[in-house]
Amino acid sequence: MNQTRCAWAGNDALYLQYHDTEWGVPLHDDRGLFEFLILEGAQAGLSWITILRKRENYRAAFDNFNAARIAAYDTDKIASLLLNPGIVRNRLKVQSTVSNAQQFLRVQDEFGSFARFLWQFVGGKPRQNAWRSTACVPASTPESDAMSLELKRRGFKFVGTTICYALMQATGMVNDHTTDCFRHEELRRSAVAAL
Repeated sequence: MNQTRCAWAGNDALYLQYHDTEWGVPLHDDRGLFEFLILEGAQAGLSWITILRKRENYRAAFDNFNAARIAAYDTDKIASLLLNPGIVRNRLKVQSTVSNAQQFLRVQDEFGSFARFLWQFVGGKPRQNAWRSTACVPASTPESDAMSLELKRRGFKFVGTTICYALMQATGMVNDHTTDCFRHEELRRSAVAAL
């Protein structure tokens, strides 16, 4: 039986798995949230499937997104990362991963967890949207604007409002599966059950 999915999922097996099992699922794990923050920033100017295909390379290159380790990377480590063909070899993006790790640790210290900090922008629970098609889905919202401003104020890089909204979508802060997609109702029901 063919299930209806969001149009963006296409027919790439990796994309389908990501859509069906991960995208839009509420994530409260700090390491996972940090990974998405870095990967969404790495995607700037590129397609998400490009980053998805490099995801395992990123995990290997960046100590499985261990922020404490990444925060201590020195210029030699950054230079070696810029020679790694498995990741996006953009100096600003690689350097921002290190500085974002440092800011991430500061936020953890202040809020007790990065999740608590990020989820405050949606009031602590997933927003249930009801978009009929992907054309209706916004690229940013007042919540992503606020998140972006606060992250920038704290020194984070590659955290524009569009990147922040993509982060919110990926980590289930918003349910942006279209209403005809089988995952929309599944995630809506699980969010209601969690209340």
